[in-house]
Amino acid sequence: MGNRKTLVIIAEGAIDKHLNAIKPEYVKSVLEEKLGLDTRVTTLGHVQRGGTPCAYDRYLATVQGVEAVEAVLRSTPDTPPPMIGMSQNKITNVPLMEAVKLTHEVSAAISQKDFKRAMELRDPDFTSAFDAYIESTLKATGPGAHLLPENKRLRIGIIHTGAPAGGMNAATRMAVRLCLNRGHVAVGIWNGFSGLIKDDVRPLDWQEVESWQTKGGSELGTNRDHPLPLSNDERKYAPKGSNFVECGVIAYHMQKHNIQALMIIGGFEAYTSLLALCRARSVFPAFCIPMVHLPATVSNNVPGTDFSLGSDTALNAIVEACDRIKLSANASRKRVFVVEVQGGNCGYLAVMGGLAVGATSIYIPEEGISISNLEKDIKHLCRRYHEDNENGVPSEGRLILRNEEVSKDTYPTEILSKILKAEGKGLFDSRTAILGHLQQGGIPSPLDRIRATRLAVNCIDWIQESVDQSISKPGFPSPYTIDPNHCAVIGIRGARTVFTSVEELLLETDVVKRRSKKELWWSGLPQLVRILAKYEYFDNQEPEKSKI
Repeated sequence: MGNRKTLVIIAEGAIDKHLNAIKPEYVKSVLEEKLGLDTRVTTLGHVQRGGTPCAYDRYLATVQGVEAVEAVLRSTPDTPPPMIGMSQNKITNVPLMEAVKLTHEVSAAISQKDFKRAMELRDPDFTSAFDAYIESTLKATGPGAHLLPENKRLRIGIIHTGAPAGGMNAATRMAVRLCLNRGHVAVGIWNGFSGLIKDDVRPLDWQEVESWQTKGGSELGTNRDHPLPLSNDERKYAPKGSNFVECGVIAYHMQKHNIQALMIIGGFEAYTSLLALCRARSVFPAFCIPMVHLPATVSNNVPGTDFSLGSDTALNAIVEACDRIKLSANASRKRVFVVEVQGGNCGYLAVMGGLAVGATSIYIPEEGISISNLEKDIKHLCRRYHEDNENGVPSEGRLILRNEEVSKDTYPTEILSKILKAEGKGLFDSRTAILGHLQQGGIPSPLDRIRATRLAVNCIDWIQESVDQSISKPGFPSPYTIDPNHCAVIGIRGARTVFTSVEELLLETDVVKRRSKKELWWSGLPQLVRILAKYEYFDNQEPEKSKI
């Protein structure tokens, strides 16, 4: 394939089917002697245990610690010792001996060479992730390949829409390689819908996407160009400020390039774009094909999913920036930084970022900023700095995270900082930090890459299943479907990966605020941020005796 470099990763406990250990030196000798490749061995060792914890590890440590405390409070002398864990995105609490038993069962299955059973005992995502890795890494052209019959092979269009987000390229790479391994043609649509109508369209090949797994941004190019909804009433669903592209022109070019299925990767603009295309089916048959939206936005505001690609990468950017800002705040001792993060009208980044960096307070659109809230936060800051003085301990710097949209006309970041400084009356001062677009850039986090891979596999599988359910209609595109369930958004909901039609999701979507109407899984975490910031208890005195 012309690769200039190849990585082979070996687990420290790797064995072959005969239970013989696979050592790096053996693999090195095989590569050198059989293939003539210049090979080097690097053992990572304890490097893997060090370093600054990422955003997700901090979140896990926090919520698992909370569950551990609650488990202790619930326990009785007869309660078996629990093990707190995370399985399929949910905190679990299982008896410790059951967990030990399962671990021993894995070892027993391996010792009996029952590798299938050993895989089944792992987390359900483990097997699917392994299969996805194999299919995206090895180009299958020989026996055992997953090539579909000629009559089931498709031209699948892949397009990016909206702002860039970490994981977009990883999802595209996975989709392209899956398509090629199954006999489909992966048609790259460059520069969004405006690129489509300029015929900036061509098939993607295996080698072209080789390095996309680790690239941030959007290699295909992305923008906020949006299909123009057919009716004025439907235009309220489209984002303001978008450059509109006529649906008829989009349909013509999709037909011209024989796009038989469409995969849209992007944020809320991608959702509303898919909604516009779906509602135009009655006029333009070119849209009567399976179409799926894979959510990718740092704001994590797409309905129908708990997580969007790019949100974890953005959180890690926020954590890294806030760690550095906090060093500056700590050096100044009595300084409060107001840090503005992105997220639109969704407070996910502020909440999770605040939890990960130990913020004193957070301000999110779901709660808003009021005079009473500001008063409480100012009193809390004054109390904390008073306690530091009374206890004779050096004061530390503190962070307040605020979403970019929350009460921005009344309390912009600079004004908020000035209010805090004025009301601190010498106890502390205040500075601002606006993180801006650095949250959209950088190398995608491992978690976003894994999610991108997992969801892209599910999207291609869903497209194939939708085609099997479609019909052939003379004079119309093949496959042909007007089933509303074949215009869907893929999402992670709790422990499940689900597909939900865009029309069904519209019922739970606030299209003006561009977020879900439903109570989200992280809605209760702002209270945890306050508890960890000592809003709920005092060091030296009862609350009613406080001087504040």
